[in-house]
Amino acid sequence: MENIGHGGKEIVERVLPKDAALKRLNELKAAKAKVLDVRLQIATEVIDIAYGFFSPLEGFMTKADVEGVCNNMTLADGKTVWSIPIVFDISDDELKKSGIKQYDEILLTYTGNPFAIFDVTDIFTLDKKEIAMKVYGTTEDKHPGVKRTYQYQDKFLGGKITLINPPKINEPFTRFWLTPKQMREKFKEKGWEMIINHQTRNVPHTGHEWLMKGAYLGAYGSMMVDKPRGGILVNAIIGSKRDGDYIDEAIILCQEAQGKYGYFREDTFLTTCSLWDMRYAGPREAVFHACLRTNLGCTHHMFGRDHAGVGSYYDPYDAHRIFNTLPKGSLNITPIFNLDWWFCPVCDEVTYMGLCGHKDKKASFSGTMIRSIIQDGVKPPRRIFRPEVFDLIMECAEKYGFGDAFVTEDYLKRRNPVFTIEPL
Repeated sequence: MENIGHGGKEIVERVLPKDAALKRLNELKAAKAKVLDVRLQIATEVIDIAYGFFSPLEGFMTKADVEGVCNNMTLADGKTVWSIPIVFDISDDELKKSGIKQYDEILLTYTGNPFAIFDVTDIFTLDKKEIAMKVYGTTEDKHPGVKRTYQYQDKFLGGKITLINPPKINEPFTRFWLTPKQMREKFKEKGWEMIINHQTRNVPHTGHEWLMKGAYLGAYGSMMVDKPRGGILVNAIIGSKRDGDYIDEAIILCQEAQGKYGYFREDTFLTTCSLWDMRYAGPREAVFHACLRTNLGCTHHMFGRDHAGVGSYYDPYDAHRIFNTLPKGSLNITPIFNLDWWFCPVCDEVTYMGLCGHKDKKASFSGTMIRSIIQDGVKPPRRIFRPEVFDLIMECAEKYGFGDAFVTEDYLKRRNPVFTIEPL
């Protein structure tokens, strides 16, 4: 499988081997290069850029790129579809204190350890309110993506990134984090010609299970069945957490359990994770997910009801409609649009909105209902949760969540970080 990613560009890892990295670090120290220590959000995006998750981006966006994304949903070239700004913010005070200027080569550190080299080619300002309106469709700071935008500092730096100190991915995430190139190698090993991605930030109930099975049946129907020629990739989003989110450990381990306990054949099912702080941008984030999963080597991507939405900011199917607005051929991935799955007591099974005629009898998999089941801790019928999955949620709550399957202030303070940067 060729390593051609989003926009038809080859995926290039901007990561130096250790010997070359040590040499460059010594050169920067000798030249008394300016140093910036970055927060977790920026560190996460440095990693994503360096390994090609955000291909064809080679660094943080310049002003021209941000304006293209906001106004036209493309990069500055006017052709490459991109829907969410990827920016490096810095305060006026820090900019003055550091003395950073255009064309400087900066050493980025994380938790005090050398991390990456940042070639600054642009220093600029942005209208945060305008960005919020164009990307999220609202200026209300109750929207988590808007709130995040308003928290950006006064200035922004654009330019290329080179990673000199790769992250150490900590347990239990170690085996789930694969770079785009590693992901493609895994698909090749499995003999998969068709890869359907399931985007998730949740633990799986049977509604999710059938969402995946329905997409698989729909996409796989035209392929020969003499051997497994395709499968489902669950690519869980692991990133910044809000109170009430599912804890990351429960998300990834419970997704894996669906294959481990036979609800999917292991040769047609794979669980991985990507580092990304959800923006809850609804339709715009759906497009971003399509770009991201193209880089992972996926051929199909499923989009369900209220994909990547929050509250009532978007119509439940806005994330479907936005794909009709994109130029033909601008995405090298096939969207699969799903309606609701629910439990029907008349059909006596989990079924699909497009098929079941008992809408007035349906029992929907509402987030509120699912959360109450987990919080009660009483094992529900297997039609709602597979028993092994539910038991694992409870185990994760005790082992990783300090007694809770949902994010709490205590969890955020005490959890083991997803990745660390060690001394070089």
